[in-house]
Amino acid sequence: MIIDYSTKELDLLARLMRAEALGEGNLGMLMVGNVVVNRALADCLTFKDVRTIYDAIYQANQFTGTQSSLFQASATSLEKSLAKRVLDGEYYHPATNALWFYAPSSGSSCKSVWYNQDLSGRYKNHCFYIPDPGTCKELH
Repeated sequence: MIIDYSTKELDLLARLMRAEALGEGNLGMLMVGNVVVNRALADCLTFKDVRTIYDAIYQANQFTGTQSSLFQASATSLEKSLAKRVLDGEYYHPATNALWFYAPSSGSSCKSVWYNQDLSGRYKNHCFYIPDPGTCKELH
C-alpha cells in the first residue's frame, strides 16, 4: 500500500475511475486511479492541501465524473479490485507521474502543453500531463 485509505475511499475511487474512464476499459480506469493517488501523494501546486483519496476526489472543480450517474451507482467487485491495485502501488504509463488528464474532442490530438504542464502521453481518449521536473517530488 502506498497510501492509507478507508473502505469508503476505495469505493469512491472505484466509482470515480468508472465515471471518468469506463469507455477506456480496465487500463484506462487504472490510469485515472493513478492520477487520483498521485494528487493525494503530491505536496505541490494546487494539491498542497490534498492528503487523502477523499480530498483528491472532492477537490473543487477537478473531476467532472463526480457529477455523473456512473459515480452515483455502487462500485462492482471488479471496479473495487482495480481501485485496490492502484492504491497498492500499481502504475501505468503515461499516468505514472501524471497529476492531470483530459479527453480532447473526438478526432483531436492532445495538446503538447495543457495548463503549463507537459504531455506525458495518451491512452485511448485521455491525455495525461505531468508537472515540470523539480516542481513536485517523484510520486512513487
